[in-house]
Amino acid sequence: MTTSSIFLGYLILLVCLSSRYLTDSFHVGVSPLSSSYHSPFKTTPIHTKLHATSVSCDQRLQIVKDDSSTPPPPPPKVSFSHIHVYTDHIDDISVYKQLEDNLNSFGERIGDLKEIRKNIVEYKQKWENNGDDYCGSLTNEGFVSQGRDLVKQLLAGLGFRITGYLDTKQTRNVLVTAKDPQGVQFVISSVKGEATTREKEKNDDDDRSDYSHFDSRQIKQFYSEHNDRQGIAVLAFQITQGDIESLYERYQAMHPKLLTEDCQSGAIMYKEHGKVTRKILEVYSYYTNDKGGPVDKGTKLRFVQKMMTSSLDDGVGLILPGLIPIEATFDKTCMNAYCDHWVSNVISRTGFLDTLEETLGFTPKVDFNAGVVAAGEAQIESTVTGNDSPLETFDRDEVLKDQSQVYLPINNALNEYSHVYGFLDELGQGVQHIASRVDNLPAFVQRGNDFRKITGEGFTFLKIPRSYYGVLTKELLQQRAQLTEETATSIMECCEMNRIMSMEGAVDLDLNPCDLSDLLSQSLDQDAKDEYETNKNVIVETILRSRYINMHNLLEDALSEETYLSIVRNQILVDVQGKDLLFQIFTSNILQRNAGDEAPFLEFIQRVCAHCADDGCPVGMKAGCGGFGIRNFLTLFLSIEIGKAMLEVSHARASDDEIAMKFSQKKVDAFTAQLNESNPILTAISDAMTEEGRAMEQMQEALSNGDQLAAAEYEAQMEAAAKAKHENNMLLMELNTKYNKMMKSLRLSGAS
Repeated sequence: MTTSSIFLGYLILLVCLSSRYLTDSFHVGVSPLSSSYHSPFKTTPIHTKLHATSVSCDQRLQIVKDDSSTPPPPPPKVSFSHIHVYTDHIDDISVYKQLEDNLNSFGERIGDLKEIRKNIVEYKQKWENNGDDYCGSLTNEGFVSQGRDLVKQLLAGLGFRITGYLDTKQTRNVLVTAKDPQGVQFVISSVKGEATTREKEKNDDDDRSDYSHFDSRQIKQFYSEHNDRQGIAVLAFQITQGDIESLYERYQAMHPKLLTEDCQSGAIMYKEHGKVTRKILEVYSYYTNDKGGPVDKGTKLRFVQKMMTSSLDDGVGLILPGLIPIEATFDKTCMNAYCDHWVSNVISRTGFLDTLEETLGFTPKVDFNAGVVAAGEAQIESTVTGNDSPLETFDRDEVLKDQSQVYLPINNALNEYSHVYGFLDELGQGVQHIASRVDNLPAFVQRGNDFRKITGEGFTFLKIPRSYYGVLTKELLQQRAQLTEETATSIMECCEMNRIMSMEGAVDLDLNPCDLSDLLSQSLDQDAKDEYETNKNVIVETILRSRYINMHNLLEDALSEETYLSIVRNQILVDVQGKDLLFQIFTSNILQRNAGDEAPFLEFIQRVCAHCADDGCPVGMKAGCGGFGIRNFLTLFLSIEIGKAMLEVSHARASDDEIAMKFSQKKVDAFTAQLNESNPILTAISDAMTEEGRAMEQMQEALSNGDQLAAAEYEAQMEAAAKAKHENNMLLMELNTKYNKMMKSLRLSGAS
């Protein structure tokens, strides 16, 4: 398995919510599996579950209860709290605090973050002279993602800091948070010494601590269930309304097998001075296969109810009992981040969806299946479920910081060619990635890239082809500048010859208008120069805008050129739904010992919510605005495949294998063609979904006002949008089928 194949999992991005209308499900037809492969994974279409509404989850709970006269307790309301990661090793806290000191000292001496990129060598020298030790490891081949310390990656790469810790007899634990303690929280734990391997002899007495969630036996059990690998072991939520006992009762009635051994009798209570300060309920997340069957004792869900303030509390950050607060300084380059969604790869998607509905009241929002979720032969299904947040505000900062809207996308595999299959086959069920929301994603990622290059520590990000953003073509010059074919050809040749444009048409991102104008004036032959001088301004503008022309066609002047270029430079995905924007990016794998190992990763997004209507009147901003990137999901999947094929081309070229090189290049060409053909269809689907949601909202408002005539008009608009969405879904499915057959034929020809 190549390193790039690991990144097929980024496809979870495909789970897109429709802009401001997140309660409306988006369905597409199921494509049959190839008769040559029978998946071992459950692939029951989600539609059966979504439409089987004759018995509610509370009614099913009522039936199960012995005392049917007592109505079931309602599920409590929850918000995001933290994730708990188990790793091979954690250093002494002093090692990390020294790194933080070095980072803070360095960060405070930085003038403008925008200037770092242009002076990486200079700042790298300053960093190396700043501290006692060089915190990262760079080889001649550049940054290596494998075998890294996640704590150091978070500190240097994201500007997070350690705000709590606990050392027990057997484990070492740290709390790493963003600048705002209400934001992202990583609890990271390891067994001291080499006790993480399943061969290590266990001693139950030694494994136990005063805090069950920090017992070494918890880590050992997770490793045992996950092929002796590191991973994201616990997804934790805070009870914000209601009582944790009601949640225990729902699990006890409907899913008693999922209650962990420590919580068979109810939530664990932690006291201080004789008074309960915290209650914690832990349950296993998944069944091994069908709902109600054997339990997968790997990944857990943790629910925390804060009863009263503890003497150890430091703001709202230290919600987990046992953690000791420790002073943390965030330098001026550090930025905030907040939980947005957490993604699982599972065997029974519908089983997990049912369990979450019956216990937490979560309901499916959107589901995608094989007809749309395809790149070449790889296919998966995915559904996003979650609660319903009432948040609607005019305060942009409130939308950014909101943690009450919980989204949990869930994937299952349909065939052996997808990343999800590889993840399940190698690791078992578990958390695929964690998505966090930031205020300024281009700046956040630029900082991460710059600090990685300077310190040698941090994260790398998924590479996106420049064709996603835009390239210069002869046709673009002819169309926008009204040039003859001969002059357009001369300009293209001039740009390539002077190395301001690649063979694929990607123009230099640091090129400015003056330098470009001078270069063309000096380099073009006389025939082309005459036409160039007549149309100089529009030609220069066309060449420079080609760097982000695809995005500009979508967003026009909604973003500045500086922002556009930062997006391209940092390879950020962009989507638009209605007037809402969504920026997305994904890291390479984390917690990965060896190249090619399946492992989780991180996602970062920025949601730009529209704050005024077409008439200029203010509109309330809602949680989840901008959706999850309907244009991006297939683009992302195909970009991963293109990257993998390009790596194969490089390896073949290095070994002088001309046959293998030509074969791999055909794969690159096929995936690139699918990428280019699918983009306009995805845009049409996105537009139709937005229009459908808008018309539905206006129809409901008209009906509430008793305006039947207006309601009928909006209903017609809604039906027209639904028809357009369906027609484009069919086009996309046909396109995917075409390339599925093409890649299968190419694979078989290569095998022969």
